[in-house]
Amino acid sequence: MLFAVYENYPPYSWKEAGKPRGVDVEIAQIIAEDLGVEARFNFVSAGENLEADLRNNIWKGALIGGRIANVMMRVPYDSGFKCRVEQVVFTGQYSAESIAIAYDKASYPEEKPVPAYFRFDAVAVENDSISDFYLSSFAGGQLAGKMQRYPDMTQAMAALNAGETKAAMGPLGQLEYGLDDGSDVHQPPLAGFAVSNWTLGVAVNFSYRPLSYAVDDAVNYALQDGRIAAIFENYGLSFQPPER
Repeated sequence: MLFAVYENYPPYSWKEAGKPRGVDVEIAQIIAEDLGVEARFNFVSAGENLEADLRNNIWKGALIGGRIANVMMRVPYDSGFKCRVEQVVFTGQYSAESIAIAYDKASYPEEKPVPAYFRFDAVAVENDSISDFYLSSFAGGQLAGKMQRYPDMTQAMAALNAGETKAAMGPLGQLEYGLDDGSDVHQPPLAGFAVSNWTLGVAVNFSYRPLSYAVDDAVNYALQDGRIAAIFENYGLSFQPPER
């Protein structure tokens, strides 16, 4: 059974010494085990948007060198988007994700930072992420001079831990995975943030609806017996249950 997972995307999916690792990889292995098949992985790069990712990996295939997977992991669930993309079944919601702020504990010994602080203090974000867009427009663009953009959150957190920035903003799981002894993370209220939390599940080609039912059952069983929560714990992450 072939699963599409994002490449170089710790703590969710990446290769280490040629072996698949990550939260999404282990959840996929649970699904495959419950279905009595072997989990195989197609590591894919992110496209220009979610619709392109689903087209390339689930229902049509990329123009050059693409493979259709049986299941794609880490797909945000949105009821409106679900209605527009009829070729895909959105199912198996297995967790939630939310935006947070990681910070240097020595720089903020008492009050934890909120976005308004970044008018004066440097903050790292992943380039073209929702955190980037949010902070770029916050307070009429007053934070632009203090924002430091990185290709991914792994590099943003490395910059925080190296003292190159005082804070980093992004998805909670990626921030937690990148923490060291001198950094911590919190989730303050984010005024005007339209989508600061979301539910994650899987996508299956519409033609394989019976498979989507089986996948959803496997995920539901793993949520109920704690196997999915245990995966997050093993990676040092907070498990945020999905809205099912």
